Amino acid sequence: MNVADTPGHLDLRGTPCPLNYVRSRLALEKLPPGALLLVDLDPGEPEQMVGDGLRGEGHAVESAALADGSVRLSIRRG
Repeated sequence: MNVADTPGHLDLRGTPCPLNYVRSRLALEKLPPGALLLVDLDPGEPEQMVGDGLRGEGHAVESAALADGSVRLSIRRG
């Protein structure tokens, strides 16, 4: 199964700020505490805004570069 087919994954590459943050936050609200959400984003401002915003809300966020130049945030709901 492709990770893009799982319910805990969002592909938000090409999605502008702050819409990518809002979509990530709404997806997290549907998950139980401790659940993992993977979010693929464009590097730079989208990565920084989504990551910093969700960290500020108490979620654990880790970032990893993908082969195509985008980034994947692994977000553990707080």
